[in-house]
Amino acid sequence: MTKYDGKILVSEYMNFADEIYIFDTTLRDGEQTPGVALTVDEKIQIAQKLNNLGVDKIEVGFPASSNGEVESAKKIASLGLDSTLAGLARSLNNDIDAVIDADLDYVHTFIGTSPLHREFKLKMSKEKIIENAVNAVEYAKDHGLTVEFSAEDATRTEKDFLLEVFGEVIDAGVDILDVPDTVGVLTPVYTHELVTYIKNHFNVPISVHFHNDFGLATANTLTALECGANQAHVTVNGLGERTGNCSLEELVITLKVAYGIDLGLDTSRLYSLSKLVGRLTGVKMPVNKPIVGDNAFSHESGIHVHGILNNSFTYEPMSPELVGHSRRIVLGKHTGANALKSKLKEFHIDLNNDQFCKVFDEIKSLGDSGKCVTDDDLVAIAVTELSSARETPIILKGLGLSSGTGVSPTATVKLEIDGVEKETASTGVGPVDAALNAIRELIRDTMDIELEEYNLEAITGGTDALAEVFVVSSDSFGNRSTGRSTNQDIVMASILAVLDSINKLLLIQKAS
Repeated sequence: MTKYDGKILVSEYMNFADEIYIFDTTLRDGEQTPGVALTVDEKIQIAQKLNNLGVDKIEVGFPASSNGEVESAKKIASLGLDSTLAGLARSLNNDIDAVIDADLDYVHTFIGTSPLHREFKLKMSKEKIIENAVNAVEYAKDHGLTVEFSAEDATRTEKDFLLEVFGEVIDAGVDILDVPDTVGVLTPVYTHELVTYIKNHFNVPISVHFHNDFGLATANTLTALECGANQAHVTVNGLGERTGNCSLEELVITLKVAYGIDLGLDTSRLYSLSKLVGRLTGVKMPVNKPIVGDNAFSHESGIHVHGILNNSFTYEPMSPELVGHSRRIVLGKHTGANALKSKLKEFHIDLNNDQFCKVFDEIKSLGDSGKCVTDDDLVAIAVTELSSARETPIILKGLGLSSGTGVSPTATVKLEIDGVEKETASTGVGPVDAALNAIRELIRDTMDIELEEYNLEAITGGTDALAEVFVVSSDSFGNRSTGRSTNQDIVMASILAVLDSINKLLLIQKAS
C-alpha cells in the first residue's frame, strides 16, 4: 500500500538501508566523457566542491592509467578532505600498487564477468576470472586498503556465476560489492529483481553503478536503493561514458523531496557545483535539465505564473533555494498580466494603466514573432514607454527603404502631422540617415530640428536582439529634448526615437 501525506510518497514495500552513501565518480567516470580532460587544478576544484557538498566518497581517478593520474590523486589526498578518496584499479596487483602510490586507502577494483567480456575482451575462463578477482581483493586487503569490488557488466552476467564471483570475493575479505549496469540495459522492474536477489544471498553492503543509455540511470538507482542497496555511484550533471551515469543532483534531491530521505548534504551547493563542472568540462547542460537546468524554475505561461506568485508549490515541487538555484519569470507570447506586473515591481518600474497596456502589448507582439523577451528587453521597453511624449501630433504611418551596392540609400517616409498625411523620399549615407532626412523634409513647415546626439545599443546578444536608440534633438529656439525607442529593426527604432524627441519639442513650444 502506498500512502501520500501531502508531500512524501511512502510505501511499505520499500526497504531502504539505514545508511545510504554517495560515491561520486565525476573525476573518474565523468572524465571519461568523450572530449573531456581535466587538469590537476580543475580536479582539485571539483573535489573541494564535492567535499563541501558533503559527498561520502570521491573516486579521484584511475591511477594506473598515467603518472599524471597518480600525481593528481596525491595532490587531492594531501588536501585533507573529509570525503573518503578512492582510486580505480583493474584486478591486477600493479593497478592496486598505483592506488597505494597515490596515497589512497580505498580501492575500487573490477573485472568483467559477463559472457561478452569473458570471450571478447578478457578471453578468460570463469575460473580465471574468479582467480584474478580473489587475488586482487586479497592483495589489496593485505596492504590495508578498503576494497570495493565491481563485477563489470554484472547486469548481463549469468545470475549463478555472478553469485559465485561475489561469494568468492566476500570470502577473500571484500568490504563492499558493486553491481555495475555497464551499458545501461536495466529497467526498474529488473533492477528490483536483481538487487533483491543479491541482497537475499549476501550480508555485505551493496553498491550500484548504473549507466544512462536508455535514460533510466536515476530511476534504476532509486529502485536499487528502495530494495536496500547501501551506496549509489553518481556523477555531477550525469556525466560519463556515452550517455553518462546516474545524476548526483537528481538522485540526492529526489531522495530528499520525493522520499523524505535527507542524506545530510548541503544541497544549496548543487547548482554552483553543476555550473563549475559544466564550465570546466565544456559540457553544458540542456536548459531543461532537472534540478540544475536554466529552465528548472522558469515560468512563462500566465496561468502558471499566477499560481507561482500566490504559492510557488502550485507549479514547483521544491523551492529553487533548496539547490542554490533561482526562480525566473520569462516574458513572451504566453505571458499574463500578473507576471508582467511582478517583473515591473521587481525592477521598481511604476506604469500607469495606459502605459502598462502598451508595454504588455509590445511583449505579446515580440513573443508572437518568436522573440524571447529578456529582463533587459523589458526594462528598455518600459523605460521607453515612461519617457515617451504624452501627446503625439506627429505619427509614423509608413516606411519604405531601398539600399544596395552602387546605389544611394533611399527612404520613403509617410507621416501624419496634425491629422494630415504627408509623404516624401530622401537619400542619405545609409538607410537611417536617409529616413531622418525625409523626416526633416516633411516637418520643415512645422519646425527645424538638429540631431545633436544619436546612440544605438543592442540590448542583448543574438541576431534578434532589440535595438535601443537614444537621441537628443534641438529646435531653432534653443529647446532640447530626448527621444527613446526600442525595436528589433534598427531603422525603425531610430525613426521612432527621433519622432519621440520631435513630439516633445512640439509640447515644449506649445507650453512656452
